[in-house]
Amino acid sequence: MATPNNSHFCRIALSLGVIFSLAGVAVSGMTAQAPAAAPAPAAASQLGTVKSISGNSITMTTDKGVSVTVTVADGAKVLSLPVGSTSLSAAKPSQMSDVAVGDRALVTGKAGDTPATFSAVRVVLMKSSDIAKMQADEQADWKARGTGGIVSTVDPASGTVTITQGAKKLAINTSSKTEFKRFAGDSVKYQDAKPGTIAEIQPKDQLQVRGAKSADGTSMQAEEIISGSFENLSGQLLSVDAAGGKVTVKDLATKRVVTVNVTANSDLRNMPAMVATRFAAQTNGGGARRGGGGAGQDASGGAAGGDAGAARRSAGADLSQMIGRLPAITLADLHKGDAVMIVASDAATSVTAVTLLTGVDPILTANPNGGMDLSMSMGGGEGP
Repeated sequence: MATPNNSHFCRIALSLGVIFSLAGVAVSGMTAQAPAAAPAPAAASQLGTVKSISGNSITMTTDKGVSVTVTVADGAKVLSLPVGSTSLSAAKPSQMSDVAVGDRALVTGKAGDTPATFSAVRVVLMKSSDIAKMQADEQADWKARGTGGIVSTVDPASGTVTITQGAKKLAINTSSKTEFKRFAGDSVKYQDAKPGTIAEIQPKDQLQVRGAKSADGTSMQAEEIISGSFENLSGQLLSVDAAGGKVTVKDLATKRVVTVNVTANSDLRNMPAMVATRFAAQTNGGGARRGGGGAGQDASGGAAGGDAGAARRSAGADLSQMIGRLPAITLADLHKGDAVMIVASDAATSVTAVTLLTGVDPILTANPNGGMDLSMSMGGGEGP
């Protein structure tokens, strides 16, 4: 799941920045009356995740990906902030012995002699155990009150997005309180999503929404929306360049040859023959689909192939839920001629693999026009 504390900490960091700025103004005012006094140096801050602790020293990885060793000064204030808080007024006194690996930390003080060192006079923590509980609660709420589909229309003026779910449509109503997120181009993991807007949502995007459905089930008031543009590809690998991190595949649905970049974020899995055979039987031969890979959509955006399309959608949804339990593989395990199914970032000729499945020969044999369309919730249960 996500690390929602990131956004909370960013707001806290911004608030602290304002406090520091005001403090600088106050100091400047005093120095105008007493020119001999040098202006106080501006306070600095670092925000990140604790990786190790040794005595009064904390090693943390900042949100910019930099490893910093933080020396906590004697007498420094250590505070613990409840997850979800956006003000330091909710913080409670803590101590260095309470700091644990995985905690989120906002340290303030001054930079050290090197970019990799920092001296802190205050440490504000969000405990990893509290974060984990919040994530578990959010995941449970997504399962209870979340749904998803393919975007058919977007009306930013009214704040309404309509999605298709097979043959059904669902109107998503948004408000100023709705939180929008956008999946990263090479990841469908919830924690990798970035803040977004309704203006970024486009027809044919995949979308998941959490909120309260109307009594008749035709509309939903959105509390959180996460969307992205993804493509489903399936076929035999034409080439594998392990050193360059690329594979090429001729997509069965569109007949085009696509170069697929495989990165450290790409999730590569192998499907056991027994599992592939079961899913092949479940799809009943599949049906036509659009190249963009919306679940159960044909080239015109309508429902695909009646019962066959419904079977494909059901199979794809089932498979999406179990991806994380399939054996992981590496790019070196792939070979020319392997049958694959890929979820990738949507682009014209060169795309980035989000998830790549091998061992899917039975599925592609049963579905010569393309494999099952897999939803963006793939990724080892990491999605909402």
